[in-house]
Amino acid sequence: MNVNAHSASDLANRRIRDALAARIGEALADERLDRQNRGDTYLNGNSEMDFARQVSAMEEGLPALTDTEEQLLTGRAIDQVLGMGLLQQTLDDPEVSDIHVRGNSPIWVKLRSGARECRSSIVDHDDELVDLIRRTAVRMGRSERRFDAGSPELNLQLADGSRLFATMDISSRPSLVIRKHQFEISSLEDLEARGMMSHGIAEMFRAMVRSRRNVIIAGGTGSGKTTLMRALINEVPPEERIVTIEDAYELGLERFEHLHPDHDSLQSRPANIEGQGEITLADLTKMALRMDPDRVIVGEVRGAEAFPMLMAMSQGNNGSMCTLHADSTRSVFPKLAAYMSMSSTSLPIETTNLLIASSVHFVVHIEVVRGQRRVSSIREVVDSDGLTIMSNEVVRNLNGTVGIGYPLREETRELFEECGFREEMLR
Repeated sequence: MNVNAHSASDLANRRIRDALAARIGEALADERLDRQNRGDTYLNGNSEMDFARQVSAMEEGLPALTDTEEQLLTGRAIDQVLGMGLLQQTLDDPEVSDIHVRGNSPIWVKLRSGARECRSSIVDHDDELVDLIRRTAVRMGRSERRFDAGSPELNLQLADGSRLFATMDISSRPSLVIRKHQFEISSLEDLEARGMMSHGIAEMFRAMVRSRRNVIIAGGTGSGKTTLMRALINEVPPEERIVTIEDAYELGLERFEHLHPDHDSLQSRPANIEGQGEITLADLTKMALRMDPDRVIVGEVRGAEAFPMLMAMSQGNNGSMCTLHADSTRSVFPKLAAYMSMSSTSLPIETTNLLIASSVHFVVHIEVVRGQRRVSSIREVVDSDGLTIMSNEVVRNLNGTVGIGYPLREETRELFEECGFREEMLR
């Protein structure tokens, strides 16, 4: 009996929420149309939220509700129109780092601590999840964003900087994955305090940036590659011009405008309905070189963009960086060679290795051990010899302990000392 009463109450609340959401949606649409006719600019995100609250406060004919019930239902109605419905509460949770949704099944979340939790479903039907994703794409996309059988995947950035990836048709059920970024963790001091690295390694990273070394950051999914890159970028002097290249805006340089007043952020673009207009990472890398950069930053290398990126590094844009999926610093080299083979250059492996060795100065690897992110290896590139790239692992993992490996090259040591780093700091 209690279960039925509870279900009836939930159904009634959902009807009230849906009615409120429909009224708010209509009012917002009318307001946008009026502003368009008057030639006014549209309301920004915060102003739209205030407007939605005003509309809900004027709504008549609602049943008697307590203040708490009214606030809850109003908040969920606004989330349904301007946010991500029942998922918004989880999206706003600061302890959640990743969200996995599969149709109307219970959702799974990954916490900042590394733990995983199963939470209640956010939709009643699989089709409702597809509708939610489409509404989000319309609000958030800067360009045409289809999500249907003809375009069964969607990749975009949410208002808070989180990255959304969704699939349908090619997956057994509609699927949604959101990765939330911690933009507040944006310095080497933050990462040192969280145990990702020692003070000595943090000082080595500062010296890499200040001496304009080209750096590749490698690791698995969720290991912290983008977080470390963001911290390294924030060590770049403010007078230098930075151009970033990404699939989805994740680095968030606009959030650190005081640190990077002269920057441009480029984002790739899928083809439109007619199959035209695609802009790839390789295209953007070539464009970036025409934008007078001091440093070119590629969010993630995973294809033909490897060749123009290495060319940029070898042509004087020292201090550039990128991330790459790899399970060790050593495995980065064959991966780069494989990616370069995807371009139209068809270079022999000896030439490929020579380009890699002349472009990349350091390779860093990050791993997650028992829920803790940490820098596990730093490798200095020395030279190439035919089929082999010669390198020294200057920071390495021995039996679970990260410590000093081979010494730096004399030239590098002198550069780093000018920037305030001494090898004794690693001990």
